Amino acid sequence: MTEELTWLYEAAPAPDEAARAAAAARQKQLIKPEGALGRLETIAVDFAGFQGNPKPKLERLSVCVFGADHGIATRGTSRFPQAVTSVMLRMFCEGGAAINALSRTHNADFAAINLGCVVPAEHPDLIDEVIAPSTADFSQESAMTREQLARALTAGQRQSVDCDCFIGGDMGIGNTASAAAMFAALFDLKVADITGRGTGIDDAALTHKIELIESALALHQSALDSPLAILRILGGFEIAALTGAFIASAQRGVPVLVDGFMATAAAAIGGAINPSIKPWLLYAHLSDESGHKLALDCLGETPLLNLNMRLGEGTGAVLAVDIVKQALNVHNQMFTFSEAGIPVED
Repeated sequence: MTEELTWLYEAAPAPDEAARAAAAARQKQLIKPEGALGRLETIAVDFAGFQGNPKPKLERLSVCVFGADHGIATRGTSRFPQAVTSVMLRMFCEGGAAINALSRTHNADFAAINLGCVVPAEHPDLIDEVIAPSTADFSQESAMTREQLARALTAGQRQSVDCDCFIGGDMGIGNTASAAAMFAALFDLKVADITGRGTGIDDAALTHKIELIESALALHQSALDSPLAILRILGGFEIAALTGAFIASAQRGVPVLVDGFMATAAAAIGGAINPSIKPWLLYAHLSDESGHKLALDCLGETPLLNLNMRLGEGTGAVLAVDIVKQALNVHNQMFTFSEAGIPVED
């Protein structure tokens, strides 16, 4: 580990237990049977702990989409050319993508970050954190050098800000192959079980993708000895940036709504590097990417939503913001039995 990455291991604060207890006590006093609102109740308690406030609010939302290309994509793992990454980064800046439409409904602070595209991406609003045109092909060599990994992680750290909730999105042709390889290495999974169709590849391409990942894991087996090594050897610039952003947000005391397959890979690696961040990570939705449920099961996490989405960009996480806001609304605005004049037997 280089000295510049020591920040990764700094402990995140623990959520405020007194505020959690006060919020849980309030839930028991609201005019409903205890537990009747299910996860809406636990979300409110979680956010009370995050904010140190028994009546929390979600008003300041930060959404950052990280984009980068992957060397593995040159081996036929995607239906789309790498030029799409560059085009989508420009679309994010022009406000025309799905994540833009969803983020606007919450008046979110939005940013798109370019970590390196084969076809150069340009827009005045695009944040330049370019490391290289793409990672290396991890089926032949390590995806990143140690210096490149450090730059990507730090680029994510720089996007961490004081807010009520952070969401990180991803864009990168070839990134489902990287995420699948990372999950397989981190949790010792069969590649065929964790690898999906990504952009919608056919059976032959899926078989080829699985074989590439299997050969890569065999090639690098002796070096995959830590979460940071897994990220460097198999990951992508944007996945590493998400990892850095998630760790830095938790260290700042900011909760993270984790999006789909790629964001979950970043969260899993981040939690393995620094377990203190885990309480700050809430998993937003179950991606339609076939390996996502297996990955969430390995983490012991149940997502808030299941809408058969697999777009990435942070879209599923921004949709989950509506659920969080309504959980906090009912927690804060419902009457207690006492306020409603309803006697309750002890």
